[in-house]
Amino acid sequence: MSVIITTKVSGDTNAFTKALEERADEFRAWGERGRAAGALHHQFGIGDGFVLVVDEWESVDAYQKFFGDSEIQAFIGSVGGDPNVAPVTTVGESVDSSDKF
Repeated sequence: MSVIITTKVSGDTNAFTKALEERADEFRAWGERGRAAGALHHQFGIGDGFVLVVDEWESVDAYQKFFGDSEIQAFIGSVGGDPNVAPVTTVGESVDSSDKF
């Protein structure tokens, strides 16, 4: 059974938005690495002073191994993530429902 994981990363959302455009190839490469590591779905949301990452992963272990890598942590910092504020992660088991789309 897969897991839905949200990760709230505090930081400079203007820098992040700019990086999405200027460093698109790097984001694409990280997406490919994520899929190879067990990510099934991925997208971002931007809030007031934070980026929300909404993912579906094959397992919590796969997510933790990927997200705990020092290279992804360095990348997050380089695109606006605040290194002084720990990301907030929430995990739930993915379930099917009649209203899922």
